Amino acid sequence: MRSHEIFQRMSPALAVQIFTFLQTEQKPAYKAAIQGLANQRNLRSIFIERKPPAERFPWMHSAFSRKISDSLASHVLQAWLLGANKEMLCDFLDTMEIEHAEDGTVEELPATAPKERIAAAVRRLLEKYPAESVAVYLHAFSDMDSAVQWPALNEILKEEPRLNLG
Repeated sequence: MRSHEIFQRMSPALAVQIFTFLQTEQKPAYKAAIQGLANQRNLRSIFIERKPPAERFPWMHSAFSRKISDSLASHVLQAWLLGANKEMLCDFLDTMEIEHAEDGTVEELPATAPKERIAAAVRRLLEKYPAESVAVYLHAFSDMDSAVQWPALNEILKEEPRLNLG
């Protein structure tokens, strides 16, 4: 699932949570996202920024759901995941026995992973974190690196009903 499709399927509440986090904790990423959306629509970013959050966030959610916004949507998801969800990322990588930095970034992913280990990591995340956040992370993870394809993860994403978005 591509990043814009993740936005299409995520709840409005999660989108608001993402945008609020970026606006308060990741200001440069938030400004870049607004500027990118403004450029796509031939608008000045101030037009978007001046909208009250009750109007701005649904507009942004809709805009990131468009195919043309896939790259921007990917950056927004990465900023939110690495900023607000480091613990979840690290829990997944620890269970998968993948070396990672303190912030959850990885130098190189293994080309494949056993389904049993992925299933154990997914169970751990679902026990500890909101299912929709886990689903967004795993779908984004699956789409993240085109050189690494984990068919077992894609199977689990289809089989586990709590990982269905939308």
